[in-house]
Amino acid sequence: MRNQVDLAQEPEQVFLNPWQDDSVTLLAKPPYFWRAVPAALIDGVGASANPAWNDKIEGYLAQTRRHRKFKKAIMYSTVPAVIKDVGFRKSLIMTQDRILLSGAVGVRALNKFRWTNEKAAFDPQQRVIEFFAACLKENKGKTLTVDPDALGPDIDFAIIARNTFNFYHFITETLSQLCVLDELDFQGRVFIHFPNREDKTRDFAKSFIDALFPELKDRVFFERAPKDYAQVLTAYDLVGVHYLNPELEPSKLNVLAPSDQFWNCQAATVAAQNMLQMNVVNSGLAALRDRGLRRIEGLDFSDLPKKFYVGRDTRQSRTRHMEGEDELFDHLRLFGFEYVVFENMHPLEQIALMANAEVMISYHGAGFTNMLFANPEAYVIEVGTLQTAMTRWGDFWPVANAAQCKYISFFADYKGIKPGKEPNPFKDELLPAALSHQGIGQLMAFVVALDGHMPEMPKREDLLRLARTLYRSEEFAKTLTVLEGHPKLTAGHFGLQMLLADCYKSVDEPKSELKALDAAFKADKSRWQTLIRMIWCANRCERPQVIRWAVSRLQADFPERHDAFVENHDWVRYVV
Repeated sequence: MRNQVDLAQEPEQVFLNPWQDDSVTLLAKPPYFWRAVPAALIDGVGASANPAWNDKIEGYLAQTRRHRKFKKAIMYSTVPAVIKDVGFRKSLIMTQDRILLSGAVGVRALNKFRWTNEKAAFDPQQRVIEFFAACLKENKGKTLTVDPDALGPDIDFAIIARNTFNFYHFITETLSQLCVLDELDFQGRVFIHFPNREDKTRDFAKSFIDALFPELKDRVFFERAPKDYAQVLTAYDLVGVHYLNPELEPSKLNVLAPSDQFWNCQAATVAAQNMLQMNVVNSGLAALRDRGLRRIEGLDFSDLPKKFYVGRDTRQSRTRHMEGEDELFDHLRLFGFEYVVFENMHPLEQIALMANAEVMISYHGAGFTNMLFANPEAYVIEVGTLQTAMTRWGDFWPVANAAQCKYISFFADYKGIKPGKEPNPFKDELLPAALSHQGIGQLMAFVVALDGHMPEMPKREDLLRLARTLYRSEEFAKTLTVLEGHPKLTAGHFGLQMLLADCYKSVDEPKSELKALDAAFKADKSRWQTLIRMIWCANRCERPQVIRWAVSRLQADFPERHDAFVENHDWVRYVV
């Protein structure tokens, strides 16, 4: 029973408020709680052979782009802290018999609290929101305890691991915490506590520590929870106290949010919490990337491929092989791709492989954790499903944002599942992906275009899907090459002509943009927005005759839009 945590209580009895408690002491004032950093290029596309599933996928992706993706990534600080009366329980950290909200540990604690109290007399979601609101009011004007001399000579460093067999959780959540020791002259022991049986610990846990933290050799000990300390040094990921923090400056954070449909800043709704986690990178993760790249400096890895497909070693990973994998690799091999298995490589080889990669392709799995070490120009291409899009895709956004690479996901079909039998994304077991012949063609067209070749697209819908994927990947010149190489398909098609106009705008060719806009309007004269855009583009090109024509069409076909536009833009009166 010592390892159990009672969550069936009021939140103030479950969660620690460090602004009101003296059990947490920071060794220095945080350099920042959060700061905005550039975001990686992250996007997805439907790749199902079933049109109805593709519509669902594209609908979810559009909603995510519009309402869940921040304008910039948010880096949260992870700092060293000394904690008194500590108990490591399963995958939680306790102090004063309450849970310390720190990083992913804190997120899981909040989720477990909601699940545990689903049938309670109170609404756990609302009670959590009320608890944090009361804490914010109570914490106003206060600061966290800071004492540079709090680190005693015989203190141990200890962290909690979700487990020691999942590569993603161990690298991103556990290994990254060791980086806070870089700030300290710490010569003591390091303990990693975990909840699973000892025989489930995988070899990668120790091998990555040895490879990336050689200075800790023989000082790191794996020990199963529970474990108690009178006081201990640990890594404190301050995103865990996001909802308690009176120093957050929410107005500055809110301007980075795409909309308020899901975002409530310091109101701890499930939707807002998930949105925060998708867009946050903790400083420990960024520091782990830097450390990994430093460890391979000066070493020769010239034998490693730059374009590769990542397979699985079924002896060390779950067998969720993708349907269509062999056929996909047969095509990739023709363009110089090699087949690699991360599990069979030394940690430094894995890091070097990603650091020098041009294109990595694989199906959804923990191997995408290594995206952390990818170079900013690398394409990391994932094959998943609508289920992974809704439940797992956001887990890898922080890794991509730390690397600043190009993370593109093709969301395909479910292996062995027929239309009408799709799973509940949140309740059913994670299903493997299936990439159909059509999906393979779609992915290969993208890869071929990236490689500088011209894929032949027989249908307009296929050309439009490829061009949109290239455009969202900011490959404007290659998008133009593909579109201009299919003049018969683009002629008379509104969507393709508008995409041409977007590309010309991106490469600063306004005259070509105007020509494409004219073709788009001729293809579909029901859209007043095209005329408005033509007016602006013609003004930039100094084509007053085109402005007069577009304004007259706007007045004739869309009088209300015309009146509003002219009223708000006086300069138009002088042209017409």
